[in-house]
Amino acid sequence: MLAKTESVALIGTEAHLVEVEVDVGTGVPRFTIVGLPSSTVREADQRVRSAILSSSENWPQQRITANLAPGALRKEGTHFDLPLAFGVLAASGRIPPEPLENWVVVGELALDGSVRPVRGTLAAAIACRESARRGIICPASNAVEASLVEGIEVVQVQSLRECIDWAKGTWTPDPPPVTPRRVEPVSPDMREVRGQGVAKEALEIAAAGGHNLLMCGPPGSGKTMLATRLPGILPAMTLEESLEVTRVYSVAGILGQHAGLVRDRPFRSPHHHATLAGVIGGGTGLPRPGEVSLAHHGVLFIDELPLYRGEVLESLRVPLEAGLVRIARSAGAVTYPARFSLIAAMNPCPCGYSGDAKRACRCREHRREAYRSKLSGPFIDRMDLGITLTRLTRAELVGPPEGESSDVIRARVEAARAQQSLRWGPSLTNASVPAGRFRAALDLTAEAGLELGSVIDGLALTGRGVDRLLRVSRTVADLHGSTEVTAEHLGKALGYRLQNLEGVRAA
Repeated sequence: MLAKTESVALIGTEAHLVEVEVDVGTGVPRFTIVGLPSSTVREADQRVRSAILSSSENWPQQRITANLAPGALRKEGTHFDLPLAFGVLAASGRIPPEPLENWVVVGELALDGSVRPVRGTLAAAIACRESARRGIICPASNAVEASLVEGIEVVQVQSLRECIDWAKGTWTPDPPPVTPRRVEPVSPDMREVRGQGVAKEALEIAAAGGHNLLMCGPPGSGKTMLATRLPGILPAMTLEESLEVTRVYSVAGILGQHAGLVRDRPFRSPHHHATLAGVIGGGTGLPRPGEVSLAHHGVLFIDELPLYRGEVLESLRVPLEAGLVRIARSAGAVTYPARFSLIAAMNPCPCGYSGDAKRACRCREHRREAYRSKLSGPFIDRMDLGITLTRLTRAELVGPPEGESSDVIRARVEAARAQQSLRWGPSLTNASVPAGRFRAALDLTAEAGLELGSVIDGLALTGRGVDRLLRVSRTVADLHGSTEVTAEHLGKALGYRLQNLEGVRAA
């Protein structure tokens, strides 16, 4: 007898429908899975067999063949366990096949018949809606995640026994739980930062336009302290942005059980020993998302920048430019979103005190040059802003903190982002809008145009450098509520480029 149900194959953040055909017929008892399954999928025969026996059902002593179609699409993951079990039970006459029609099924089976959570449930639910299926059958731990997609039914199950009783019509599942209202984390306040007024302004510009920022300064000058306060001045994500981030986290398998929509902008800070696969994405089989994708619509903080491997830093160039990363492996190629702001921090030299007025640098000149030369020109060219932090004065250290709170700064950032949404469209910033559209709506004054010509001649900027200078100028204008980019706005942006980026490039 032949039975059919449906599941999904995860390719990147997309889920593609897979038809699960199971035939139970005559022949030597054996369970064979075909259709380009990975080793994880092929191992499902043992889990499915034990789960069915643990659910007080008999295992058919016949030849069982399962086909996962289309055959050219690679299948990975333990979420095929539950649809395969459904197929075996229906094909052997243990449950009626009709209830399985028009449903997408995902779930991993334990040997005792319980259903374990799987990754990618949100993507599966989206594929279910887009293909006009009735709904999704998934682990109870993933029910909140699946219920984020409107227009489909969600059947949450905790065991294979519940699945069997549901198919027979003797058990009715509870509705998915309502996502509890999350208590938003309290970000450290920018008001707590002593001094460093220039750095605070640079962070505000970076937050307002989605720009990349490089901070250079001695140990203890506040680089990490400033970076960790950036989330507190970023605007809240839109619903579309939250869904994109949640889908990435779901596919990566780090969304967490009973988790709902990710509402906080990501802030990722990988260690400097992180591998290329950990930062960009990779792993065995089809590649998993890396830190650049987990930071999508948020911030990637790279501390101690020159300590990272050269191949890791150079691999950031493509996502910084394109807003996505494409990873090719023998099992296939996937594309993950990677639109983030890069906030990088470094010391001026290995010991950290080059140029410090109070402490002498212990590094020889060749060590200082080797330290900074780890940052290539193309990498520095992709940084929009550069700031040099200095040691705090005695008055700044012992006096009361001065400056604006994160709430006040965030209000200005939100106003600037609102202007960019009106100009470019939702979720687009001055840093991410395509170059053609940006130049067409730049609105540079004649005086600023003349100033730009002098800058290009004097600094020998690359085409990318000019583009990023203009994008920062546009953000400065937005923060001032100006529809035009004036020479003053251009000068402010140029000051942040000259302060540190050109010095690093020269080294």
